[in-house]
Amino acid sequence: MHAKIASNAAAMRRWLADAETVLANHSDRLNAINIFPVADGDTGTNLYHTVRAAASAAAETPGTDVGEVLAAAGQAAMEEAWGNSGTLLAVFLDAVAATLRGHTRVNGPLLAAALHRAQIRAWSALSEPVAGTMLSVLEAAADGAASPRAVHPGTGDGGPDSNQALAAALDAAVQAAVGAVVDTESQLGVLTTARVVDAGGVGLLLVLSALRTAVLGEGLSDDVLDGLHGYRVDDPHIHADQPHAVGVELMCTVTLSPLHAAGLRQRLDEIGDSVIMSPVGAFDDGAGVCRWRVHVHVADPDAALALIRSLAEPEKISFTELHAEPPAGEHAAEGGTVGR
Repeated sequence: MHAKIASNAAAMRRWLADAETVLANHSDRLNAINIFPVADGDTGTNLYHTVRAAASAAAETPGTDVGEVLAAAGQAAMEEAWGNSGTLLAVFLDAVAATLRGHTRVNGPLLAAALHRAQIRAWSALSEPVAGTMLSVLEAAADGAASPRAVHPGTGDGGPDSNQALAAALDAAVQAAVGAVVDTESQLGVLTTARVVDAGGVGLLLVLSALRTAVLGEGLSDDVLDGLHGYRVDDPHIHADQPHAVGVELMCTVTLSPLHAAGLRQRLDEIGDSVIMSPVGAFDDGAGVCRWRVHVHVADPDAALALIRSLAEPEKISFTELHAEPPAGEHAAEGGTVGR
């Protein structure tokens, strides 16, 4: 049994601060193995900058409601998300927050429900979800947290709301995530050929491990990470040997009705790849609209932006050359380019 367990709002703030630290420490290795969906070597950078926005928002959000703190973090992450992996991380945080709203502490069943909701949101946010990525790792973590060994951790004074049950759910979720990361190598042909695990999957594993550290005081051992193919510090930067991607990553936020958002997603699917669309914040019942975060890889970003502007004026526009190396600390505004 874990000696001390903390699962309140303060622990959630600590989780995101820990995640920021661990992603900063691991960003170089995550970049080195980033070859899917494009070998642009920026997954670690993207995840770090996204979770930094989330951690800052959580730290500035008062109160004891776990969901409210994480909702502020999720919305900030969505607004400031960097790249494919950062956008999916923001979706994950926003979905977890929605499940935990109204609660002052997390328990095992709530964790399982939050991960399950995040799994559904993440898969639905992508137009063409692919196994062997962050999605598979999130699915495994959700299944682990809801597994019989997590729900019924053993005899004693436990129960669904007990610290014992929460510890069991977290342990099972992280253990399942580790196995799913290992499996990514065999699920995607490009990873199998390169003999490397998925960078986004490892990034999500680190975020889940940071949650376990914040709540239980225990993280992943270095042996677990060193055992992942391509992830040792002395391994080469595998992405550098891959063919350069062609095109531009376009990201923006736009306010649309669900019907117009569905239409935009369909048209972006026709002209680009890696389309992600997810709501930002609450649906406005009176106006019948919602803010949406949009992510797409396109050959002609001007045409894609014109398409979006035919429906509504976008905000927080950024362009990223997919083959560019990510300069530290840069973030492109409209009309600029930056590896991100």
